[in-house]
Amino acid sequence: MSERPKTSSKPSPTKEELHRSAWQKLKHEDLGSAVHICQYLNSTFPDYPDGWHISSHVALKLGNASKAKSYIEKALSIQPSNPVWQIQMAQCLQSLGQFSSAIKMARELALKVFKTAIQYSALGRLLTQQSEYSLALEAYQAAIKLEPTIGIHYYNKAAVQRFMGDLRGADQSATKAIKLNSTYYEAYLLRSELKKQTIGSNHVAELESLLNKGINSWRGKVQVCHALAKEYEDLDEYQKSFQWLKEGADKRRANMQYDVSNDEQTINRIINTYNQGTFKKGIEGHTSKEPIFIIGLPRTGTTLVERMLGSHPDTHSMGELNNFSQQLMILAHKAKKDEQMSRNDLVSLTSTLDFKKLGESYIESTRPFTGHTTHFIDKLPLNFLYAGLINLALPNAKIIHLTRHPIDTCYAIYKKLFKDAYPFSYNLEDLGKYYVAYSELMTHWQKMLPGKIYSLAYEDLVQDTEIETRKLLDFCKLSWNDACLNFHQSAEASTTASAAQVRMPIYGSSVRKWRHYEDQLTPLIRILQNAAIIS
Repeated sequence: MSERPKTSSKPSPTKEELHRSAWQKLKHEDLGSAVHICQYLNSTFPDYPDGWHISSHVALKLGNASKAKSYIEKALSIQPSNPVWQIQMAQCLQSLGQFSSAIKMARELALKVFKTAIQYSALGRLLTQQSEYSLALEAYQAAIKLEPTIGIHYYNKAAVQRFMGDLRGADQSATKAIKLNSTYYEAYLLRSELKKQTIGSNHVAELESLLNKGINSWRGKVQVCHALAKEYEDLDEYQKSFQWLKEGADKRRANMQYDVSNDEQTINRIINTYNQGTFKKGIEGHTSKEPIFIIGLPRTGTTLVERMLGSHPDTHSMGELNNFSQQLMILAHKAKKDEQMSRNDLVSLTSTLDFKKLGESYIESTRPFTGHTTHFIDKLPLNFLYAGLINLALPNAKIIHLTRHPIDTCYAIYKKLFKDAYPFSYNLEDLGKYYVAYSELMTHWQKMLPGKIYSLAYEDLVQDTEIETRKLLDFCKLSWNDACLNFHQSAEASTTASAAQVRMPIYGSSVRKWRHYEDQLTPLIRILQNAAIIS
């Protein structure tokens, strides 16, 4: 693999040319080519730290954090004080679940004075990943000070402002990013999502003009299509909204490799593996009562419930944590000594792990952010896949399952442009099939764990907020607190797809919104009807 491809009599590429080429391949997600270039670059120029740095980024993108760490360690052995290499090391530590070390390193880096805006931007991204939003904002402001005419710095600032609830500031920063770089399409989408657009104040003409002129980047087209769909829906122009939504979703789906049958098979293997016999073995878990897990599909009200519970003085919200699945994978790979396994084999292996150790590892991985309140909230919707495993590892943890009308759920997922997660969300048939598999798994967990998973319907919460909140607090063994009803006044940051909505009181306008698109959603509806999920 490290041999250089045969070429003509052209001169050999320089290390700088190879480095630029590797970054381009990574940017366009041509990871196979990026790996090939990095292997040749590092074997030919082993003392070139930039080569090891880009290799670390490629390895992280491929999900191999251990290898990414070893690559950046080589870069640091050549240039120990390079802040960019240090930032990448902190990101690798975080990906490996070594959160305390990663946080310590990031906070030390935040105290340094960097020379370039690129360095401050990299630091800002790291601090954002670690929920250090105030420090991240300072880093992005420092980048702006050094490069006041570069739009991406303002976009990064806007994203953090949105997380922190400064929606007006986020709008100003996103607008500035667009003014400086009219082709930074992600900023258009962020700006559209910050508030409900009105007849007197919207960006429809600007967005349509962009699409009519043509957008070379498929990602950019997807982002602008979703922005336009969102604004047309705000204006009650439902036909136009779905037209642009479908065009954006189709384009996104065409540019990804995904087969929903793989997820269906995995879920079926989970059901078959974690059967009645598994739960009758008397498996001992960790005794901690701290975690409250909020699970379900995205766009079902999980963020709303997180904000409500997180407003209670005895809880602390950790947002969407990957920690449970991460610790599960770490233990599984140790058991197989990092051998490659199929997803089905991996599911089978997990049932043989030390669940008490898994629970302990999970709790430890959340430190130092947890432990200062009686409970902490882990609101990762996809933890529904692990509900049974969570109960085995942490039998005293509370698990709350959010539900919503199936078609409302699927439409809300379909119209949201997620960054990387939920690849099933851009095609109505994929979405319907995934929903059926999800429904079957949750039915299985409820059967295996009677009384252990609290189901809460979004529609009930919207209609009878105080009654449902009291029942929810009783399940969590939390006393009543008025702050839970005033969650929208909380200054806590939110990084989810609902970051703007959680700044508002509860509203019911999203209930049965799918009715506006009943004809367009026919392929999805048929799948749900055939599975007897809806009549």
